Amino acid sequence: MNSSSKPLSRRDFLQYAGLSGTALLLGLSRSSAGTDKLEIASGTSADSIQFTPYIRIDPKGTIIIYNTRPEMGQGTFQSVPALICEELEVSLDQVTIKQSNGEKELGNMQRAGGSASIRTGYMELRKIGAAAREMLVLAASTKWKVDVASCKAEAGKVIHIPTQKVLTYGELAQEASLLEIPKEPKLKDKKDFKILTKDIRRPDVPMKTNGTAEFGIDVDVPGMVYATIARCPVLGGTLKSFDASETLKIPGVEKVVEVERTVGKYHYVGVAVIANSYWTAIKGRKLLKINWDTKGYETFSSAKYEEHLRLLAGQEGLLDKNAGDVEKVNLPAGRIVSAFYETPMVAHHTMEPVNCIAHVQGDKLEIWTSTQVPSTLTGSGPDDLHKHTGFAPENIKLHAKFIGGGLGRRLYIDYIIETVNLAKQVGKPVKVIWSREDTTVMGPFRPMTFSQLQGGISEEGNLVMFQHKVISPSYFDSLQSNWDKTKVDKIMVEGIAEQAYEIPNLKTSYVRADYHVPVAAWRSVTSSTLSFPHECFIDELAAKAGRDPLAFRLAMMTKDSDAKRVLLKLKELSNWDKPLPKGKARGIAQWEFFAGLCAQVVEISMQNDGSIKVNKVIAVIDLGEVVSPDNVRNQVEGAIVMALGAATKPGITLANGKVQQSNFHDNPVLRINEMPAIEVHILAEGGKVKGVGEPGLPPFAPALGNAIFALTGKRVRKMPIDLANV
Repeated sequence: MNSSSKPLSRRDFLQYAGLSGTALLLGLSRSSAGTDKLEIASGTSADSIQFTPYIRIDPKGTIIIYNTRPEMGQGTFQSVPALICEELEVSLDQVTIKQSNGEKELGNMQRAGGSASIRTGYMELRKIGAAAREMLVLAASTKWKVDVASCKAEAGKVIHIPTQKVLTYGELAQEASLLEIPKEPKLKDKKDFKILTKDIRRPDVPMKTNGTAEFGIDVDVPGMVYATIARCPVLGGTLKSFDASETLKIPGVEKVVEVERTVGKYHYVGVAVIANSYWTAIKGRKLLKINWDTKGYETFSSAKYEEHLRLLAGQEGLLDKNAGDVEKVNLPAGRIVSAFYETPMVAHHTMEPVNCIAHVQGDKLEIWTSTQVPSTLTGSGPDDLHKHTGFAPENIKLHAKFIGGGLGRRLYIDYIIETVNLAKQVGKPVKVIWSREDTTVMGPFRPMTFSQLQGGISEEGNLVMFQHKVISPSYFDSLQSNWDKTKVDKIMVEGIAEQAYEIPNLKTSYVRADYHVPVAAWRSVTSSTLSFPHECFIDELAAKAGRDPLAFRLAMMTKDSDAKRVLLKLKELSNWDKPLPKGKARGIAQWEFFAGLCAQVVEISMQNDGSIKVNKVIAVIDLGEVVSPDNVRNQVEGAIVMALGAATKPGITLANGKVQQSNFHDNPVLRINEMPAIEVHILAEGGKVKGVGEPGLPPFAPALGNAIFALTGKRVRKMPIDLANV
């Protein structure tokens, strides 16, 4: 939460929320010391109180739970309220769930990324529900003048056990709101859970199947006009001049103007066609005559750039981690293994293309959109929306909608900045929609990432030296014009030095490559590109040592660890020690990074035509604690879909400065007939709470690569992998 946020008075909140009368308002607030420690707080009087409105109970008995984590298919519309409801002793059917809209008092907690929603809020959200429950029970015992221990909360009411008297939460809301908030409310024992750990129906699924769920692209505002924007097809270029005379002749076209887009440190100017319908705007865009300033980038090709990355591998690079001393390890050449791995640039391909509606009225700005970062749109931080558009944060009103896929793309607000800049010139609500071609061609993209690896095996067959050098564009350099290029971009080396393997001599480093194309986080960020070389190379070293790949990994985990538990469980579930029939093989990989931990076995088979089919994936994900097992399975399955697509489908390439792919016909996603059988097994045995949405993705590609070697004897060191011609 931003420490400079203006406190929200009870009166202001009641007006904002449409609440009348006295109610219990309970949530999280920033500590009075201004630290990031979260404390339980409530809005109970006319005094100005800073709070987070997670729970609202009014005298009529209406219970509203606010979900502060944008819902993009990952299930937060269920999981966040579920944690509160479990402790509050109400079912999900008894509450109304509302999505938050960037309220200042929630600060940067209103964002969805990094699989952080549950792993960073599991205990705090439960405490909110537990504190409210204790206050309601105490209010009832006081009203009845009985011992609080003789009362219990159940199904939205408090019961006096000896007499079976009942008071609803609505009847108790006023009295409860006057009580002191418990600092450490007692949490339920796991054996008493009614919602958590159970397969409970997601409340957003009926809305999404019957068409009542509203996504950003669905919104229709009275008086709204539509816009589509022509942007320079040569990435890095911008507008020089344009002629819209033919466009303006089309009935329904209202205006053609220049508009600026900002993505990270990059600024571009395009040409927007505003019309009374989207299709009219598209028709007008096709008739524009535009002169682009391509700034010399018209000669750029990704093939040449990749050659440049290979040459950069010869540089020492910036040191990330150095354990032991790899330089002093003295092994004969026959015990040294070296390899070079390459992964491509890819697009995000959210099923709902990015879109936004903005309406400017004087110094007020209203926005309707699908975003992963509501708090960035209404916040007062140094790179929030107000800095790019000039509107005071308190004058920005957001309507956050369901998201038809985030995948990291909607962490960025370039399309929102662009729409607001356009709305300033229109005087009406304006809706900007990116076409599928726009989203494919314009980026930002997951960058290509190359890896140079070297390992050394002792006479006893142990891994005694390991080096991993990453060569790639920089994520932070793309975001920040003042990024310190003498520092390692930690995102570009994430995970490679944090695996549970006990290697006495380990060195990781990073070589940054200049790049003029905006790069962005993609589901599991660079773990999706670094796990492939890292875990495939572990297999290469196991082969050099003449050892089974799983046994080789476990031999480097003498200490107890979550990764060791996961691998042992996967060994059991996959019948790893039982040979497969001829023509079939399997590979294994695991990956642990900031978002969580997952390991997978991929089973493949050789087809009669020589192609390879992915038959089955067995995944074990470690969570520490689980909210909804069914949702976990859904998320891991979805991650494997993305991973298989990224591993085997063509990536994004550039020639003459332009992206060569434009839609699903030449930049395809996985089809249903290509799906393997998937088994997902969950470890939730306590300990550190881990994420769900991203960890299921990184292990797949290396497990596939290792399976291909087991089947064919060929090492695959470059993605995408052509399964028809391995």
